[in-house]
Amino acid sequence: MNKKTIIIIAIIVIIIAAIGAFTLLGNSSSDDTINIGYMPSDHHAALFIANSTGQFEEKGIKVNLVQFNNGGDIMTAAASGDIDIAYVGITPALSSIAKGVPIKVVSSVQSEGSGIVASKGSGISSIADLKGKSVATPGEASIQYMLLLYALEKEGLTKDDVSISAMKVVSMVDALRTNNIDAIVSYEPFVTIPLSEGIGTEIASSAEILPDHPCCVIVARDDFINNKGDTLKEILKIHENATNFVLENPEKTVELLPADIVPDAEAEKEALKNVKFSSGLDDAFINKVLDFMNIEIDMGLLKEALTKDQIFKVI
Repeated sequence: MNKKTIIIIAIIVIIIAAIGAFTLLGNSSSDDTINIGYMPSDHHAALFIANSTGQFEEKGIKVNLVQFNNGGDIMTAAASGDIDIAYVGITPALSSIAKGVPIKVVSSVQSEGSGIVASKGSGISSIADLKGKSVATPGEASIQYMLLLYALEKEGLTKDDVSISAMKVVSMVDALRTNNIDAIVSYEPFVTIPLSEGIGTEIASSAEILPDHPCCVIVARDDFINNKGDTLKEILKIHENATNFVLENPEKTVELLPADIVPDAEAEKEALKNVKFSSGLDDAFINKVLDFMNIEIDMGLLKEALTKDQIFKVI
């Protein structure tokens, strides 16, 4: 074998080794990425602030934010392991835990912040007026669907008295604008936007339907809690910092939120006022969730009570 051939072989070996190292490096990087589910709602403002201000990067945490339309879809992704952590409504979280999905609630996110909005031409001015009308929610697994049923029940109505459909939240405003739906039950900012445009009337806020009700929480898969507990602690600290930023800097928050959530900055400022942001798991929030769970049991949305240990994991 001549010297030239040996050199060529050596070069080939080096290239193959480099490709192999790059591949391993790529796989390692991919494995380190944390997939976080969320919805296009300012309920999840703390997540957006943490991401846009580089708080994850500062801690060396690689995240991939994955958008979903509703909590049911998020929980399906959590069950399959496609996401590790999620900002999600307490209703789909509780129903998923009851079905054996391996997740735990690890932090509060916010309370209230939803509402029922009727089209200006629908003739609806109260919950009772929803009888015989078409109403869209994000889906049966959503907290907005639960709030609708609860509001109807207080008026002596049931879901059979209303034509309820599932709709992507980002499409709801257009549906009101074109009179393709009589009313919507949505989360902010898609409650305030139709009001600011003059195409809808809020007939009940979630604060009026069920005052101080828990809404969104952070859930994490059990395997993530067990295998990456230190990273989760960092993420929850980031959530706390970002939540404090939202509470202390509402106008700056509006500037930093994603464009698909803020089509109108002035409307967004009003929307944020309807959301009670929080972080952590104190006794007060835990008890609010347990009270909420009992309401869902009374309504038939949950079959039986879950224990605190089944629902929560204090990190």
